[in-house]
Amino acid sequence: MPAVLVFIVLLLLTFGILAWALRPSRAEADIQRHLSTIGRLYSVDDEGVTILKQETFSSIHWINELLQQIPGSHALRLMIMQAGQNWSVGTLLIGSLSAAFVAGVVVSPFVPSAVFAWLFAFLVGAVPYGYLLIMRGVRFQRMEAILPEAIDLMSRALKAGHATTSAIEMVALETAEPLASEFRTVFEEQNLGLPIREAILNLTQRVPLDDIRMLATAILVQKETGGNLAEILDKTAAIMRERMRLKGELRVYTAQGRVTGVILCALPFVMFIVLSIVNHDYEKLLYTDPLGIHLIYAGLVMMALGIFVIRKIIDIQV
Repeated sequence: MPAVLVFIVLLLLTFGILAWALRPSRAEADIQRHLSTIGRLYSVDDEGVTILKQETFSSIHWINELLQQIPGSHALRLMIMQAGQNWSVGTLLIGSLSAAFVAGVVVSPFVPSAVFAWLFAFLVGAVPYGYLLIMRGVRFQRMEAILPEAIDLMSRALKAGHATTSAIEMVALETAEPLASEFRTVFEEQNLGLPIREAILNLTQRVPLDDIRMLATAILVQKETGGNLAEILDKTAAIMRERMRLKGELRVYTAQGRVTGVILCALPFVMFIVLSIVNHDYEKLLYTDPLGIHLIYAGLVMMALGIFVIRKIIDIQV
């Protein structure tokens, strides 16, 4: 048996080293990202290549046709793009439904009520969506952190005599990810014939941040009414830095409230698990008696209301 474990460990280690050694270089990754950006603008069908932008929800044709008719598929695809993942809507839905079904079947013999099994299956099936929301928030935070520097780069490019589209291209080439890929998409869209106004509005839909909306408003207003765009961008960058400073101070002031909310939400579940391990019969009455089950439902509802109230208290808009 130890020899088999050693063989498995060496096999996994070998595959890990090979995967690390054969990983694409930075230039190859940039080329692949560029091709994927163009792929979102073009689509290939049975009749050939079309310049119309078409959304693909699955690589399987009949699933793609079905998902196009389901409400909410476009929102899921947008959320996947905002999270920076390469999943398809079909993969997300089938994976979450399969995980929920397997979790419900596995846990149903160990819980006294089918409601708890359904609840556990729902939570397991919601894990991919929670992961996407977390990655979406992390990606947006990174964009907010580097956006003032990108605007300063655009301002310097305009002061040096470059056009607005050239300044957007410089941001796409010089700034860090994930902001560079979004500006690269803007440049590719207007380079392929889409008006700059539509390309900027598409950016605000992909990245629904207040700072991005401020930047889009500055560019579009300057395009329609004229003015010194470089000076406008300098003031916009200064406002963004001030907003970031205020957000940092608010995070410090609301840290106690966030920690309190996490502790109050996790404490009942942690105590339930600990008491179940120490004395299983002590809490058995809670989920075997009908009154205990109703108390559990009431407790979950009150916890949800408490989470909502605490979140509203600490969520201060700047």
